[in-house]
Amino acid sequence: MIHAIRPVSVPRPISALLGFVAGFVDICSFLGLFHIFVAQVTGSFVFTSTWLVIRQGELVTMVAIPMFFVAACFATALAALRAPGGRPLVWVAGLECVLIAAMLTLMLCLPLNSASAPATVVTTLLGISAMAVQSTMVRLFMRDVPSTNVMTTNTTQLAVDTTLLLLAFGRQPADEAEARQNLAARERLYCHWPPMAGFVLGTGIGALCFQLVGRPALGVALVGACGFLIWCVRAAKA
Repeated sequence: MIHAIRPVSVPRPISALLGFVAGFVDICSFLGLFHIFVAQVTGSFVFTSTWLVIRQGELVTMVAIPMFFVAACFATALAALRAPGGRPLVWVAGLECVLIAAMLTLMLCLPLNSASAPATVVTTLLGISAMAVQSTMVRLFMRDVPSTNVMTTNTTQLAVDTTLLLLAFGRQPADEAEARQNLAARERLYCHWPPMAGFVLGTGIGALCFQLVGRPALGVALVGACGFLIWCVRAAKA
């Protein structure tokens, strides 16, 4: 039976943790899987056109789009089928952990000789699926939380809200509409910076860890995802 999915209240450190996991997975895939990004598929649309029209690039970048879509559909179906009594957030968070764990296992166990090698393609698709699940999870359960793995929109919104607050600094609002605008900007800024800070920290620490230990560094992202799963279990019991 399908039930309505209810949003949950997420503290800022949790949204920052999700941003950290996404940034860490993305940098590990970039460095370990021949410069392929898995946290979002915006670039895949460009790569797809390049591959279809002039036959340049790797086929995996085109497959990334339907893979991301299918994984998001699966996560949504899982959440809807497990709600309300089946702890849907726990199930979806657990799915992300399984996908990251599978990605880590393949990165450690299989030869990744080129971007077109079957092992590389499967590993990449697992990373894409994990990030699709996380993105879907945020949209389904954390409707006041911005994206934790796509930073383009977040950066734009941060620029807008920062500018509005700087223009309003030190003076009284001209009218009630401006006061509401400034309040909304302040609230959005309050929500947007944690996942962005987490993502930046994840990419930075991830790059350093990958340089030091190589592909096993992805285990840090798995630990972070498992930490979020533990939070979900505790929140479901509360």
